[in-house]
This record gives sequence, C-alpha cells and structure tokens, in this order.
Amino acid sequence: MPAQVASGPIESAAAAREGGLKRGLTQRQLTMIGIGGAIGTGLFMGSGIAVGYAGPGVLLSYIIAAAIALIVMFSLSEMAVASPTAGSFGTYAEQYVSPLAGFVVRYTYWATMVILIGSEAVAIGHYMEYWVPGLPVWVSTAVFGLGVLWVNTRAVGNFGSVEYWLSAIKVGAILTFILFGLAKIFGVGVPATGFGNYFVEGGPLPFGFGGVWMAVLIALFSFFGIEMIAVAAGEAEDPQKSVPHAMRTMLVRLVLFYILSIGIIVAIVPWTQSGAEAVEQSPFVKVFASFGFSAAAHVMNFVVLSAALSAMNSALYMASRMMFSLARAGHVPGAIGVLSARGVPVRATVLSSVGVLIAAAIAMFSPNAFQYLVGISLFGGLFTWVSILVTHMRFRDQAADTTRPVRAPLFPGLQIVGLLVLLSVFVTMAFDTGFWRTALIVGVLWLLVVCMFYAVKRRVT
Repeated sequence: MPAQVASGPIESAAAAREGGLKRGLTQRQLTMIGIGGAIGTGLFMGSGIAVGYAGPGVLLSYIIAAAIALIVMFSLSEMAVASPTAGSFGTYAEQYVSPLAGFVVRYTYWATMVILIGSEAVAIGHYMEYWVPGLPVWVSTAVFGLGVLWVNTRAVGNFGSVEYWLSAIKVGAILTFILFGLAKIFGVGVPATGFGNYFVEGGPLPFGFGGVWMAVLIALFSFFGIEMIAVAAGEAEDPQKSVPHAMRTMLVRLVLFYILSIGIIVAIVPWTQSGAEAVEQSPFVKVFASFGFSAAAHVMNFVVLSAALSAMNSALYMASRMMFSLARAGHVPGAIGVLSARGVPVRATVLSSVGVLIAAAIAMFSPNAFQYLVGISLFGGLFTWVSILVTHMRFRDQAADTTRPVRAPLFPGLQIVGLLVLLSVFVTMAFDTGFWRTALIVGVLWLLVVCMFYAVKRRVT
C-alpha cells in the first residue's frame, strides 16, 4: 500500500519516534547553520585546490556545482516541509525506498560528518601554523575539538547562538574581502589590477574542460552542508515556514559568496600562485598578503579559522542527530538515543566526536591529511545527494497530495540531470590516479561493510 505523505501514519510514527528534541532554533539560526556548514574549508582552503585544477576556469566549476546544489535543495526542501524530523533524508529513504536504504544513508552520512569534522580540524591546524610555525597539527586539532564538543552538549538554543555568531564573522569577512577585492580590481583608491590575471599562464582555461570538471569535485564538496537545514528542521520553531525560507536565502548567499570571492582571488593573484596541489595556506590569506597589509592577513587567518571552527561545529551537530536517529530507529543501542535534561543527545554527540581523534591520527602520519579527508567526505556527500534525489522521486511516486506548500519545479527532469552529473563524478573519481580513487575505494568498501552489517543484524533479530 502506498506510503502516506502529508499527515499519514508513517510520517507520524517517524516524528513520534524521534521526538523529545527541543524546537529552539529560530529562522535566522537555521539559515546560519546551513551557511556555517557550507562555508568552511571548501571555500577558504579547498578553493586553492580547485584553482590549481582549473585555473580561472574554476568559476565554471562552481557554477556547475551550484546548479546541482539547487536541484538537491528543491528536492530536500519539499520532503523536509512535509515531514521535519532529525533523521531527515535518512528517515525519508527508509520510508519511501527501503529499510536498507534508510540504514545505509544514515550510517554513511554520520560517517561523512565524522570525517568532515576531521577535515575541518586538520584545516584549523594549518591555520594555526600561520601564527605558530612548527606547531603540530594534532595539538590544535585536539584543543579545538574539545571546545566544539562542549558547545554541542549545551542546549540547542545555545548551539544555535554560537553557530550564528561564528557564521556571522565569516560572512562579514567575506563581504569585506569582496569590497576590498573589487576596489583593487577596478582601481578605487589604488592602482587597478583589472582582469589580466585571467589570461596569464594559458588562462582562462589552461587545462581545458577536463580541468574545469576536476575542479567540480572540489566545488561540490564546497556546497555540501545545504542539507544540514533539513536535519535541523527537527528542532526548528516553525519548520513549515523557516525551512524553505532558510534554504532559498542560504543558497543565494552561497552562490554569490563563492563566485565573487573566487573570481576576485584569481583576478588579484595569478592562478599559478593562488592554486595549490597541497594546501598549506588559504588563498584568502595570500590575497590579503598581496595587498601589503600584514595585519589584514592576520585578521583573515583568524576569520578562516573561525570558519573552519563553525563548519566543524555544524558537522558535529549533524553527526549527533543522525546517530540519535539511528538509535531511535533501533539500529544502534537505544541508550545512545537518550536525551539530556536540555533535550540534547549528549551520548550521540560524544560518540560522533571521534572524527577529531581520526583527524589527529591521520595528521600525525600523512602530510596530505586534508586532501584525503576531503576525498572521503566528498564520496559520502555525493552518496547522500544521490540518495536524496532518488528518495524524492520515490516520494513523488507515492504521494497523492498536490497541495503541499513547497514543490520542486520541473520534476523529474531536474532530478534526472542531477543524478547523471553526480554519477559522472563517481566515474571521474574511479579514473583518477590520486587520492580521489582512494576515496572512492574507501567509500565503496564502507558501503559494502554497512550492507553486510545490516544483513547480519536482520538475521540476528
């Protein structure tokens, strides 16, 4: 019998099962949580790798990635408004695809967030080296990791306030960066640099579309985080209004921030200097250093550190809610899903903080820790986005209600386009000889292990 959507028994059961969380997140906080998750290493550090792949053509890469993010946002927003739960797309996959799909999606997203916590922690370690050369990355990772863990064990309203101000710092800094950059490009008070750097060293497409396409991988990683709003909907004050509004405004801001910021970076600093195969310093810091403002470079380093801390904070929040959802669904011991007096899944949060330990361990043994963590996170993020699009198509097949306040446009054409692009990225990772292939292998092995675990669990129970 088809699943009910708008107010049917499956939705009610899921909402009741994951109940108990406090609805303490305002619309402003919800928007900033999404921005906090999506503006982190992907922009401030990962953009250097993307520029290294594509040169000035990196702008096309981010436009392609933004289009895919928009499609995913449309699909997820429709489902989140119909059923706002902490398990979000993991719960939807269980309802509209299969119990196995819900199990795999939630576990994979949890692992992705855990690894993402690690990648942000490693980035923080590199930022600290700007001020304290020679400081071991693992030391910074551990110290900041403990701080983020403490914030996430407080009431959700406190978490939302911290995340709001961390995100506000980086948004303000990006706007300042854009104003300074435009002034330098067009010669407002200083000699104009213009756009000549777009055409140096074989630009604007020094590596052709192949380079642009490889940079899409990094660009997609940059936009991961938009799905965080759907997960946070389970604790939003008015999800029917706040979720679609937050998703729309967040994505518009992200596109403007990414496109303008990276366009300015490539215009001011030749792409051969702002791009990097191994990221050791944010290209944003390099741009401010090129202004001759050493103090400004220090301020920007503080900002990018705050951005990574914000993304790390958001990732731990998301991981804890996915683990909470798994516990309430009976896929991990029920004790992990117990809520504190503040309505916070503290045990799920502590368990999810293992990403900091993983990052510290990898950082001790690999100088390319950031790239490998990004690659593994990319696989998990891609898998999550694919699952969202597939689930939305099944959601529409089983849904009879045509009066929902939010409906994805041009269905199913956009969803099919999104799936084709995302699957093409998986193929690209398979043919790469570097860490992308390693990330794909690790990701596929992870999926096999999770599926086997599910089969054993079903047989035992």
